[in-house]
Amino acid sequence: MKFARTRAVLHHMLMLPLLLSTLQSAHAQLNNDDDPLPPEEAFRFSAEAIDANTLRATWTIAEGHYIYDSKLRFESATPGVALGTPEIPEGKIKNDEFFGEQEVHRGSIQIEVPVFNRAKLNSLQLIAHSQGCADRGICYPPYRIETSLPLMAAASASSSEKPTAADLLGGIRNGDKGGIKGLVGLDSDEPLPPEEAFRFSAGDLNDGVVTLRWDIADAHYLYRDKFAFTLLESDGLQLGTPAIPAGKKKDDPLFGQIEAHYNAVAFDLPLVGNGSAQIEITWQGCAERGICYPPQKQIVRVAGAGLSADQAAARVPAIAGSNALGASEQDRIADSLANDGMALALLTFFGFGLLLAFTPCVFPMIPILSGIIIGQGEQLTAKRGLYLSAIYVLAMALTYSVAGVLAGLFGQNLQAAFQNPWVLTTFAAVFVALAFSMFGFYELQLPSSLQSKVTMLSNKQKGGTTSGVAIMGLLSAVIVGPCVAPPLAGALIYIGQTGDAILGGLALFAMALGMGAPLLLIGASAGRILPRAGAWMDAVKAVFGVLMLAVAIWLLERVLPATVILLLWSALLIISAIYMGALERIAEGASGWRKLWKGLGILLLGWGLLMLIGASAGKSDPLAPLAGLGMGGGAEETHLEFRTIKGVDGLETALAQAKAAKQTVMLDFYADWCIACKELEKYTFTDKGVQDALAGTLLIQADVTQNDEADQALLKKLGLIGPPAILFYDRTGNEVKNARLVGFVPAEDFIPHVRAALQ
Repeated sequence: MKFARTRAVLHHMLMLPLLLSTLQSAHAQLNNDDDPLPPEEAFRFSAEAIDANTLRATWTIAEGHYIYDSKLRFESATPGVALGTPEIPEGKIKNDEFFGEQEVHRGSIQIEVPVFNRAKLNSLQLIAHSQGCADRGICYPPYRIETSLPLMAAASASSSEKPTAADLLGGIRNGDKGGIKGLVGLDSDEPLPPEEAFRFSAGDLNDGVVTLRWDIADAHYLYRDKFAFTLLESDGLQLGTPAIPAGKKKDDPLFGQIEAHYNAVAFDLPLVGNGSAQIEITWQGCAERGICYPPQKQIVRVAGAGLSADQAAARVPAIAGSNALGASEQDRIADSLANDGMALALLTFFGFGLLLAFTPCVFPMIPILSGIIIGQGEQLTAKRGLYLSAIYVLAMALTYSVAGVLAGLFGQNLQAAFQNPWVLTTFAAVFVALAFSMFGFYELQLPSSLQSKVTMLSNKQKGGTTSGVAIMGLLSAVIVGPCVAPPLAGALIYIGQTGDAILGGLALFAMALGMGAPLLLIGASAGRILPRAGAWMDAVKAVFGVLMLAVAIWLLERVLPATVILLLWSALLIISAIYMGALERIAEGASGWRKLWKGLGILLLGWGLLMLIGASAGKSDPLAPLAGLGMGGGAEETHLEFRTIKGVDGLETALAQAKAAKQTVMLDFYADWCIACKELEKYTFTDKGVQDALAGTLLIQADVTQNDEADQALLKKLGLIGPPAILFYDRTGNEVKNARLVGFVPAEDFIPHVRAALQ
C-alpha cells in the first residue's frame, strides 16, 4: 500500500516538468494570438534613392493589416533638399469602422517621390508618416519614422533638379517641410504636425459618457473655447453638454484674453438615450513660438446606453449652444481652406465670389463699370468692352486680396480706414462729375475755374485709359465694398492663424474674380447690345448718368442723415422724371417707345413725390416713405433697443453687469458705412420672432463707424476685422465662440441660431 502510494507520487513528480512545459507553450501561443504586432513589424518601412532625382519608399504590410492611403506623406528634414508630389499607387476601397469609406493598401506598397537636391548634398534625412489598422479591429496611432539615406549625384545639372510650381505646391500641400525653405537653404526648425502636437484619444461609451483626452506637446496649448461637438449621425443617442475644465488664463496674440490647456486635458462627453452615434470632435491649438494650427477634427463612433434626460440636465454646462451649433460658418470655411486641396479651395472661393456678386456691398460696381464703358461712345466694341472690364476686375481683385492679406496678418482693415466722410464725399463727387459728363452740360453746373479740371478727369474715364479704369477698380475695392462676409472672414482667420499669406491671398483673389465675373459679361456684351451713336446712345448715356448719381447717393448714405438721403433720392427721381417728359404733352403720332418713356417718367415722378412727403415728415425708408403716416405705408416698425458701448472697457463693464444679473448677452458690431449692418437692422432686427427669441437678453452694440483706436482695440481683442459681426455670451460672461455670425442673416435663419446659442 505504501509502495503504491510512493509510486504514484513519483509518477506525478516526473510528469510535472512535462505539464509545466505544456502550459508554458500554450501561454506563449496565447500571447502570440492575442497581442497585436508593434507598428514597426506590422508596417515595415524602407527607402532608397533609385536615381539622382527620385527615391523609392516601401512599406511591407503584415498579413491581416492595412495602411490608409490618405495618411501616407513624406517630409525632408534636410535643408537644401526638397520633395515633390509622391506617386502613390491606387489602393482598394474599404468601409473602415474608424474612418468610413477609405482607400487602403495591403501586402506591400512602393511609392516614388521626386527629389530636388538643390544643394547637391550626399544624404537626406527622410521623415515618413503613415497610419494603419489590423482587421481584428485594432487601429494604430499615426506612426512617424525618420531615416537617413544616401543620395545619388547627378551626372550633370539638369532641369529636373528645379521643381516646377506644381511640384512645389504639391509637395507643400503634401506636408513636405523641406519645400520652400529647403530650396532656399534655410535651416528649418519646423513645427510639429498637429497629430503629434495634440494627440487625441477617445474611450468607449461607459456609464453614459465618452472620455475624451488630448496629450499636448511641450510649448503647445489648446484653446478651451475651441472645443466643438457635432452630431453627424444618430440612432437613439443625443449629445449632452460636456463640463470642460477651466484652463490657464493667457493673453493670446490672436484672440486676446483666453483660457488655454497645457500638457494634457481630459473630460467626459455625456450622451442621452440608447443606441449609436457618429460625433465630430473639433479642437484648435497653437505653439508658444507663435504658430497657430488650423482647427482639427476627428470622428468618433459610439454605441451603448447613455444618460437619462434628467441625469444630463443635472450636469453643469460649460459651452452653451456648442452641441446644436457646431463650428461657426467662418471657422468651417477656414478649416476647409486648411484641409482641402488648393484647386478645390480656389474653386470654392470663386463660387463664394459669384454668390456675393449681387449683394448690396458689391452690386454698385455694376453701374460704375457700365458708366465707364458707356463713356466710350462710338469707340465701343465688344473687344474694347471686355478689355476695360478685365482691367477693372483685375485691379479690384488684386486690391481686394492685398487688403485682405494685410488685414489677416496685421488685423488692420484697410477698407474700414477709407470709410470716413472726407473720402466718401470726395468719391461721391467723382461720380457726380462723371454723371454730368454723360449729361453733357458741365458749363451749367460748375464755375469755369473748375470746369477744365473736372472735364479732364471725366475725359480720361470716358477715354477708358488703362490707368484710369484700374484706379476706378482699386477705389471700388476699398471704398464700395467694405462689409465683411463669412468667406472673407474665413480666409482672414486662416491667414491670421497660419501666416499662410500665399494660399489665403490666392483664395481672396479667386473670390474677387468670382465677384467680378458678371462685370466681365457686362463688358463683353455691351459692344454688341448697345447702339453706336445717335439719339439712342445719348439716352443710354443719360440713364447711366442717373445710375452714377444713384451710386453717389448710396455712398453718402454712410455719412449723411437718413432723412437727407431720402430727400436726395426724391430729387433724383423727380428730376429724372422731368427729363423723361413726364410733364410734357405727347405729340400726335408719337411712337410707342415715347409713350412708354413718359409712362415710366410719371411713375418715377409719383414715387419721388411720395419720398418728398416722407422726407418732410422725417421718414427715411425709400421703399416705404410714408410708413407710419396712416397713408397706406403700413404700421411703424419696432426695432431692437441696443445699449451702445465703446471700446474694451465698455464691453467688460456690460459683461460684468450681465453676469451679475445672470443674463445672456448679444453684441452687435455696427457702422454707418456697413450696408449689411443696415440690412440686419431693417429686415432681421425688426422681426417679431427675432425679438421674442432675444427676450431677456442684454443687447449691446459697438458702433465702430469712427474706426478710432478704441474701436480697433476692441476688434483686435475679439479677433474681428470689421462689421457686420454678432457675438453671443452665456450667463457666466463667456463667449459662445462657435455661435459667431458674420454678414447678413435673414430672420428665419437668425431665430433658431439665437435659440441654440443662448439655450
